[in-house]
Amino acid sequence: MLSIVRRNFPLKAFAFALAVAAWAYFHFSGNPNITARFDQQLSVPIVVTGLRAGYVARYTDKFAVVTIDATRNATPVKPDQVEAVLDLAAHPDPGVFNVPVQVIAPNLQILSLAPASVTLNIDRLEERTVPIAIAYNGEFKNIVVDSAIVNPSTVTLRGVATDLARVGAVRVEIALPQKAAAVDAMIRPLAVTGNGDAVAGVQVSPNLVRVRVRFIPSTGISP
Repeated sequence: MLSIVRRNFPLKAFAFALAVAAWAYFHFSGNPNITARFDQQLSVPIVVTGLRAGYVARYTDKFAVVTIDATRNATPVKPDQVEAVLDLAAHPDPGVFNVPVQVIAPNLQILSLAPASVTLNIDRLEERTVPIAIAYNGEFKNIVVDSAIVNPSTVTLRGVATDLARVGAVRVEIALPQKAAAVDAMIRPLAVTGNGDAVAGVQVSPNLVRVRVRFIPSTGISP
C-alpha cells in the first residue's frame, strides 16, 4: 500500500493542491460575505469655495488624482461622485497661500490624494479706463501725420490688480506707408508695459477700435 502511495507522489501532490485551490475559489468567490477589493484612480477637477466676491484665485494644479478603495463587484465610481475642493474662507485677503485639498466623497474610502495641497495666489479684480495711444511702426521718411482719430478714444481694462499694475499704456499699432496715404481700419488695442511688452491676462474692452490716420508728404503738400 505504501508503495502505491509513493508512486508518482509529486504528480499526486500537485493534483491535490490544484483541487484544493479550485474548491477554495468556487467556495469563497460565491460567498457574499467575502468581497474582493481593488483600487480605482480618478482625475477630479480642483475647485475653489469660500472666495470673496471681487477676488480671483490663480493656481497651476487644475486636477487631483484620487485613489479610492472600491469593491470589485460594485459599479465603478464616477468622477462626478468625488469633489476636490480648496476652501478659501480662512483667506479673505490677497496673497500667496498653500491650501490643503479637501476630498468630498461620501461612503468612499480614500487611499491617496495627489496633490495634497495647492499653492495659489488670491488677487483683487479691478477695472479702469485708459486712453488709447497710436504707435507707428517704421520710419518717417517722406511723410508726416496730418490727422489721427481713434474712436473710441478710451478703453476699459479688466483684470487682477497685479496685472493691471503692469500696464503702462494701451496702444494701437499702425504700419507707416511708403508714401502719402489714408488709413481707415478696425484695429485691436493692446495693453502693454512701459517697455512695450504685451500684458497677458488683461481684458481690453472694446476689443476693436476704429483708427483713421491721414499721411501727407513731409513737404506739407497734400497728394
